[in-house]
Amino acid sequence: MDLPSQALDIEKLLTLVAIHLNVEPVELELVPITTGKHNSSFWVVAPHKRFVLRVAPRDSTGLLFYERRMMRQEPLLHELICKNTTIPVAQIIVANFSRVHLQQDYLLMTALEGVPLSNAPSLSSSGHEQILYQVGSYLRQLHELTAPDCLGIEAYGYIGEHHPMQPQATWAEAFCVMWNLLLDDVVASGCYTLSDRYFMSNLLEQHLAHFDYLQSPRLLHMDVWSQNILVDSTGHVTGLVDFDRAVWGDPEIEFAVLDYCGISQRAFWQGYGRERPKSTSAVIRQQFYLLYEVQKYMPIAVWRRRDQVRALFFKQKSLALANNLL
Repeated sequence: MDLPSQALDIEKLLTLVAIHLNVEPVELELVPITTGKHNSSFWVVAPHKRFVLRVAPRDSTGLLFYERRMMRQEPLLHELICKNTTIPVAQIIVANFSRVHLQQDYLLMTALEGVPLSNAPSLSSSGHEQILYQVGSYLRQLHELTAPDCLGIEAYGYIGEHHPMQPQATWAEAFCVMWNLLLDDVVASGCYTLSDRYFMSNLLEQHLAHFDYLQSPRLLHMDVWSQNILVDSTGHVTGLVDFDRAVWGDPEIEFAVLDYCGISQRAFWQGYGRERPKSTSAVIRQQFYLLYEVQKYMPIAVWRRRDQVRALFFKQKSLALANNLL
C-alpha cells in the first residue's frame, strides 16, 4: 500500500535510536527496507547487532478508519503472541507514541532472521509448500488466542489501543460497524455515491443473519502475504511481521485476505489442520469478507496512489461481487 514520501529526517532518527540503544549516532547506520509500504522501515545497523525501526505514517496521510495510529496495538499483541504461541515475532525494545521528538509513532525492534517470502524466488516448490504449511500452523495458534483469555473481555472488532471503533458484543454487530465505517471511507474518497453506499449497507443488512459467529473472538492478523512472511533458504518460516491491522473476531475473515494474497493453498490448510466451513452461510460470509478486503483498495488508490483508473477497477470488481449476493 503505497504512501507519499514522508521526508523523514534521517539525522533525527539516528539521534533518537542512538539514545534508545545508548550509543553514539556515528556508530549507527539506517538502511531503508524496501518491502512493506505502509510504514517507513529501516535496518538499524549497530555494533555487533541489527535492529528494525518502523515509523508510522503521519496522521494527515489518507488512512482507512482502522489504520489511524494502529501501530499502538502492536506492543501488547507481540507480548501476547510471545507468551502464548511459538510464532516467531520480533521483540519490541521501544514503543514511542509520545510525539514529543517525532510527530509520528515508531517502534524499535529486534531484527528477525530471513527475508520476505516475496524476495525468495529460488525456493523449490516443496520448500514453498513447507513454508505455507508452517504459516498455516502458526495461524492456527494465533486463532486459538481469544479476547476473554487475553484481554479479559468478550468483545469483537478492532479493539486495540488505536480505538477505531467501539467494541461490540457480537461478531455480527462488529462486522456491521466495520463494514459501514469502511463504506464511509469509500464515499469520502469519491469512489461510492451515497446511493452506492446505501446499496452496500443494505446488502449486508439483508444477509446479517448469516453472521451468527458464536465462538469467542479470535486474534486475527489480517495482513498475511508474501512480504509479511520471513523465510530462510532452507524453507523455514523465521518470522511473521506487521500485526498492526489485527482484529478480534471470526477467523473466516482472515481467510479472505489469504485468498486474495494467494496464501490459502492446500499446504496452508494442511498446516492449519482444520477444514474451512462450507455451509451456505459460510459461503455468503466468505463473499462479504472478500468484498471487505477488495473495497478498501478504492480509497487507497485515490488517497495514496492518486490512481483513479485503479480505483475504478476496484469499484467495478466490488459491484460485481456485490451483485453475486443479490
